[in-house]
Amino acid sequence: MDGAALRHAGHRAESYIHAGLHADELPGLLLCDHLGRLLDAAAARGEILGEIILVPFTNPIGLAQWVNNTHVGRFELGRVGNFNRGYPVLGPEVAKRIGNQLTDDAADNVALIRQTMREILAEIEPITEMDHLRVAILSRAIDADIALDLHCDTRALMHLYLGTPLWPDAKDLAADLGSHATLLAEDSGGSSLDEAMGGPWWYLARTFPDKPIPPACLATTVELRGESDVTDELAGQDAAALYRFLQRRGVIAGDPGPLPALVNDATDLTASDLLVTPVAGVMVYKVALGDRVKKGDVVAEIVNPLTHARTPIKATTDGFILVMRDTHNVRPGFQVAKVVGTQPLAHRQQGSLLSD
Repeated sequence: MDGAALRHAGHRAESYIHAGLHADELPGLLLCDHLGRLLDAAAARGEILGEIILVPFTNPIGLAQWVNNTHVGRFELGRVGNFNRGYPVLGPEVAKRIGNQLTDDAADNVALIRQTMREILAEIEPITEMDHLRVAILSRAIDADIALDLHCDTRALMHLYLGTPLWPDAKDLAADLGSHATLLAEDSGGSSLDEAMGGPWWYLARTFPDKPIPPACLATTVELRGESDVTDELAGQDAAALYRFLQRRGVIAGDPGPLPALVNDATDLTASDLLVTPVAGVMVYKVALGDRVKKGDVVAEIVNPLTHARTPIKATTDGFILVMRDTHNVRPGFQVAKVVGTQPLAHRQQGSLLSD
């Protein structure tokens, strides 16, 4: 992991932006190329007011994983699994160490919490290669006021995963990016990186309700559409949007212009459903990205060419299609689509809310 830092002396605001944690998701890498050029120009003009850490590629382990000339960058091929799971959960240990040191000054509490998280991370003795990477990433990002983890899905519209306590403060990010969905959860399961960075703040706020502890890290996963959306046009558009967002947050000087209207309001992640196939076969979609569906509508059919049987995959809620598969050869249990609704679903109240 390597990155470039731009800083203006005397300003605390820190923004951490990285791409490639899932090493085969390339839209973020191209975005970093475009954003880096904008930031270099801003630095030359003396317009960087905070500190910006930009890491164009954060996962050298995944970068090196090729099987039969196919890049496999989402999962570590040893025993770890998904590169964006299993990050240290810092909140409980921080609470043990700072309880009697908190004051009625929010800024002092934020400084104390950040220092304690740094100390805990410094004490971790990594064993595996992936352990080293997790600690390195968190140690680099844990001080950030803004932490953006750039990803993409298979085929998808722009969307965000965000800690519930960060809304509606993060409306400016969603609006500037033109996010079609902002999916809220405090614990989506699996300890993803954004929740490892943001989660300690709302854990501590609940643990010490009589002390002022703000959600001091706007940590989010930004899903930059789909894997094939790798174009200079889209990367330039998204880089300009993040640049305007950093201007709104006072990290870069200049006028970002009026804030665009939200495409859609935020919704609870439990109101979004992952449709899976119970059978193998050839998947044929009956919808397109962004289409609105009603509960019971057929989203796709799984075709068995031997028997001519067609198994319908139906929407489980009213909403719109946010994510679709990019490959049509499916096996039982494969995710077919993500439908974003507005009403929390009973079967989504337990277990992991994310696809692996």
